[in-house]
Order: sequence, then structure tokens, then C-alpha cells
Amino acid sequence: MTIELRVPEVGESITEVTIGDWLKQVGDLVEQDEPVVGIDTDKVSVELLAPSRGKLSSILLVKGAPAKVRDVVGLMEEVTQGASVIVNAASSANATSSPPSDLPAYRDVMPTENAIPSSRQPQEAVASESATTKAQAASPAGWASPSARRARAELEAKGRDSQATAGRAPDVRASAPRRAESPVNRTDAKGHKSNAAGEEEVVAMSPFRRTIAERLVQAQNTAALLTTFNEIDLSLVQELRHAYQDAFQKRYQVKLGFMSFFVKAAVEALKQIPILNAEMRGTDIVYKNYFDIGIAVGGGRGLVVPIIRHAEHLGLAEIEHAIADYGKRARENKLELEELTGGTFTISNGGVYGSMLSTPIVNPPQSGILGLHAIQDRPVARDGQVVIRPMMYVALTYDHRVVDGREAVTFLRLVKEFVEQPARILLEI
Repeated sequence: MTIELRVPEVGESITEVTIGDWLKQVGDLVEQDEPVVGIDTDKVSVELLAPSRGKLSSILLVKGAPAKVRDVVGLMEEVTQGASVIVNAASSANATSSPPSDLPAYRDVMPTENAIPSSRQPQEAVASESATTKAQAASPAGWASPSARRARAELEAKGRDSQATAGRAPDVRASAPRRAESPVNRTDAKGHKSNAAGEEEVVAMSPFRRTIAERLVQAQNTAALLTTFNEIDLSLVQELRHAYQDAFQKRYQVKLGFMSFFVKAAVEALKQIPILNAEMRGTDIVYKNYFDIGIAVGGGRGLVVPIIRHAEHLGLAEIEHAIADYGKRARENKLELEELTGGTFTISNGGVYGSMLSTPIVNPPQSGILGLHAIQDRPVARDGQVVIRPMMYVALTYDHRVVDGREAVTFLRLVKEFVEQPARILLEI
């Protein structure tokens, strides 16, 4: 019995997806509930599971192809528990015998493993190579599928063209080694720049990347963004981490990092400057009496912002556990949709990549985002003396339609004070 593999519903607002990596190839035996293919959306990646045990017989949509919810992306043939040996034996027999005359209608266009292009290969070229290879090596004499016959005819036509030019003088330019050139350093007489074959590749943007692009442009076009800066001395936080790291890790099974201090500092500052925890909705300003802090982390598909819910009720260890879990699952593309939605304020740490200074972009409809940067030992003046301290530049980008400069500068100063005097976080003063 033929089993259709259909795109599952992955969210109320998601109707279009992109086919990801096929985890199984044509002919593979698949167990029930075993992942068959990845499905990429504009927010998360999910896996399409086999509804029952069977053999993957056809791949209808290759990696990178767009699809809608409930579209059929592949076909399976149901296999009973005791039929695997028979299936394997039949596969071995078919490899050395002519194909039967009653092949299913989709056999001529059934993609093989080589016909599934990666995101870095043109689909037409890969399909052509696969068809040619199949026509030469796999098709028995006296029989060929329509695709194999077309590939063979194209091959013979190329052969005739080669014979027709065999008596001509060789092209010295073609046979000489070609100097490596950059894609844009060759210009013709009219000043037009050109690229040699193979020096460029076109890769379709994933729905996830397109959504990031759309939201960033939306923020730039609709909000009045302004950024203010400050710097923070992390001496006391470093001393706390060095003094209690082993005990903290032994008790809570997680390292004590810097981010939990900034999350708690941001929450305390937001309590005093609530406009930065608000959003503009039409002509109204909506104040949030809870603190869902988005933490920007680098994932397998790019930057994602999972949400730490009700951070005001969490301790340092709970925040560190949440951040570690989100980071791990982001790299594995296993974050859930609800973990990426909502949020009242965002913290982005470009310092982990070595960023010295940046102006982060607000994540709509939020009104502010705090950007952290690399920690560097720098000379600073303390009590009339020049001393070396671990310093970090911080940046707050805010929506000036909602937040005035006074509130923004005050908020950033409060974050600075809370981090430089972490006891204030515990005392909430």
C-alpha cells in the first residue's frame, strides 16, 4: 500500500515551508515514527515522521523546494514486520535483472540519491548528471526509461559535436592553465564585469532567513531607532564567579556565567523604567507587568531569540540552566515554536564573537534591546589612580516613538550600577 508523506501542521500562522535535508534515501527501510525529512519554517525546524513502517519509494520535493502544509513530499510503500528480508532480497535481485513491464507510473521520474541536490548545487545540473550516470551504468540493454533515453540522446549529440571539431586546431586559450581571478576583476571593453562559470552560486534564502530579513527591515522602516552607550566594570562579578564557581557548579550542575547577572540587572532596571518593557500597539502604549526576556543565541540556522519566561521569578541558577538548554537546542534546531514567540525585552551578546561595539536592532514590537560586547582589560581611573579593570561596552537601542532619551540613558545607567554592584540585584534596591 502506498503511503503519502505530507507536510505536517507546524503552527497556526504557518502555511508555507521549505523542504530541508532528507534523512532517508529512496529504497531505505523506515520504521514507524522515524524521521524521514526535515521541514524548515520561518521560525523553527521540525521533522516529518513516518506514519508506519515502510520503504521510501519516491522523493517528490528535494531540499530547498517550497511547499504548503499538507502537500505530499514523498511516497512510501508499506512493509510488514516480517517482510524486510523479502524486500532486501528483492532489491538485490532487481539490481541484476531487467525491470518489470508493470512499473508504477512515477518510476521514470523517481529521483535517486544522486538526484537530490544540496543547497549548494543547481538542481538541473545534478539531475542531468544523475540521469546520465543511470543511463550508462544502471539501464540494461534493450530497455531505458524516458529520462535515460533523453540523457543518452544528449550524450550522443555531444559526441557528434566533438567529432565534428576533432580536426580543428586546438584552442590554446582553453588548454592553458587559467589564472585564478576574483569574481569581479575582469572587465570587458564596455566596462561590464563578468564572472567565470563556477565562481558564483545561487542559494535560495530559507524561510527562517527571509523572516529575519523582513523583521529587521520592518524595525528600521517603522520604528524611530536610537542607540545610547555606556561601559561596565565587571570586577566584582568576576570575583564572585572565581570565588564561587566550583560550589555553584557542584550544587546546580551548571556554570555561573555573566549573562544571568545581566538578565537580573535588566529586570530590575525595567521595573524602574517600565516604558522599556512596553510596546506600541496602534496609537496605544501597552505596559507589561511581567518580564519575558529574549536571549539572542546563535543556532544551526542562524540567530534565534528564545524567551526566558517570567525572569523576575528566577534565580541565577535557573536562568543559567535556561540559557544553556536554549543554546544547546538552538544548535540542534530543536527549539519549539512557542519558545520563540513573545518576549518583552531582548538581550544580545555579540561579545561571544569578539564584538567590541555595535548598535543592535530592536525586535518588534518590543521597544528596547540591550547589546553586550567583549570584555577587555583596559586602563581606567579609580580614586585618582590608573588601574586595569575588565571593562565591557554596552549599548541600548530603543524605539524613540515610545521611549525618551532620559528614560533610555537612565535605564542603561541602572544596568551598569546593578552589574557593578551585584549585591543590589539580590537586595532588589
